[in-house]
This record gives sequence, structure tokens and C-alpha cells, in this order.
Amino acid sequence: MTKEINTLLFDFDGTLLDTNELIIQTFLSVLDEHFPGHFEREDVLHFIGPSLKQTFTAIAPERAEELMEQYRTVNKTLHDELVAEYDGVAETLRLLKSRGLKMAIVSTKRGAGIRHGLELMGIEGIFDVIVSLDEVKEPKPDPEPVLLALERLNASPEEALMIGDNSHDIEGGQNAGVRTAGVAWSIKGEAYLAGFGPDYMLQHIRDLLELTKEAVQ
Repeated sequence: MTKEINTLLFDFDGTLLDTNELIIQTFLSVLDEHFPGHFEREDVLHFIGPSLKQTFTAIAPERAEELMEQYRTVNKTLHDELVAEYDGVAETLRLLKSRGLKMAIVSTKRGAGIRHGLELMGIEGIFDVIVSLDEVKEPKPDPEPVLLALERLNASPEEALMIGDNSHDIEGGQNAGVRTAGVAWSIKGEAYLAGFGPDYMLQHIRDLLELTKEAVQ
């Protein structure tokens, strides 16, 4: 018998906070300076999801560290004016928390950036655990971040759901043996995410209230 879902693991960028335009504009700013005319908006969409190290190593391995630092500087400057909360996220997360569900963020972003985003959304105290890029050797789709979150939450894979907007989230969850949910508001599109075989596809963050109701009754 399938266990009820009582543990929710969330990606952050593009799942809880709409950082897509921020990420696109940051990449274009950095890449246009170093590789003028080589990268268009459509090219940059492929860089949403992987870690900065994975992306810049693929573009220019010998300059990856330099490009990563420049990206972070530009990103910090643009951040607050270009991000926005997805509809109903903060309200729904508070409801899920009030039900006693275990909740964590599992992200390829650095911890400081995640915490700043949570502050902007007014939900700093919602998550029991934050697993950021700083704390793992291998980011998603490797199972390490998901398994670390489960360990810190004292939760089992059978009770958990990994939620995200990218292939890395779905594959990372699958590799860790947890159920997965794609979000239809992914910038890459619902059809793209569906191709990775998530167990669920959320049309709105509120869908999680229905998915988890049995676990708290």
C-alpha cells in the first residue's frame, strides 16, 4: 500500500519564487559581455535548472569561476526588482505548515540567496530544512541533496514528494526514490516536464492541499 505524503521537498527558483526573468537577464548580461552575439534568450532557457558551475563549465571551463562570480554580482543587483511570488504560494505554504507536514527546500542555489528570497516572500519560518548548493558535493539530479533533506527531516523516501519546475528536480527525486511533482507554471512548459514522468503535475500550488489531506486527518 502506498504511504501518504507527509514530507514535501521544494525546489526554489521557478517553483516557489518566479526568478525566471532575473536568471535570463543575468545570464544575458554576463554572456553578452564575454561572448557578444553568441547567446539569445532561447539559448539561456537551457541554463535554468542546472547549477551555475555545471552551466559555466560547459560554456567556458577555464573561466567558469570568474563567470560564476560575475553572475552572482549582477544577479544580486537585479534581484529584488525582477522576482515575484507565484500566485498563492505563501498562503498555501502556511496552510501546509499548519497541518504539521515536514517541509524542506532542496535547491541548486546558494543558501544566502534562498534565505533572501524567503524573506522577500515573508515565509522565513516555514521550512524545517534548507539544503542549498553549499551543502552538497553533487547537485540535483544526483540524489544526494534529496537524501540529505530526508535525513535531516527524519523522513523516509516512501512518505516524501519532490516538487519542481525542471528536469533536475524530477530526476533528482526519482534517483532518491521519492515521488515527484512537476509544476505546470514551469517556464519550460508542462509538456516538457511531463516527458520526465513525474507522478503528479500541479496546475496550482494549492493542489498540494488535496494531495496531502489524507496524511493529516
